[in-house]
Amino acid sequence: MTDQTRAAAPSPLGRHRDAAVDGRPGQARTVLGLMVGVAVLDQTTKWWGWRHAPRAVVNTGSTWLIGQPVSGWYSGPLTGQLMDVLSCGLVSLAVLVLLRRRRSPVVLVSGALAIGGWSSNLLDRLGMHLVNAPDSGRGAVDFIHVGQPFYNVADVIIVASTVVFLAATCARGLRVPRRVPRAGLPPTPVASRLAVGGGR
Repeated sequence: MTDQTRAAAPSPLGRHRDAAVDGRPGQARTVLGLMVGVAVLDQTTKWWGWRHAPRAVVNTGSTWLIGQPVSGWYSGPLTGQLMDVLSCGLVSLAVLVLLRRRRSPVVLVSGALAIGGWSSNLLDRLGMHLVNAPDSGRGAVDFIHVGQPFYNVADVIIVASTVVFLAATCARGLRVPRRVPRAGLPPTPVASRLAVGGGR
């Protein structure tokens, strides 16, 4: 006597979930590599800029995109340390949200670059400013002078990657979701009779 039991075909939803789980380790390595690459590039250019740029400053506040009053909180002796701790938590949360599920390459790369730039500026405030700009106060080294504010490579990466990230996320949200057919279900009796009778 042979076993006639047939295994149920895996649903497309289950296959998609399995693929997402399988892709997470690769996504984590990609995000970590991009963040490290941004930090190395940014810290190297800050070291160079402090010594060779026509003018370089140490920004003890936040980035010019945020402005007051948050910039004043970062500059304070006590509130600045609290804001640095809060920033560490926000960076960690951003990485977890980015890796929570499988992302498209554009969203993954742009998100990782933005987080990497943010992390590199945070490294300045946590002690790297003593290496790049000895005897300076706690803050990020800025040496790219465009207009009134000063910038650094991390700021440029943050702005560019954030624009790409938002555009890719909005474009993905505007797409019309396609209905996934439910595999493995037998046809209904009404559909069977219509097929046999030719629609009569």
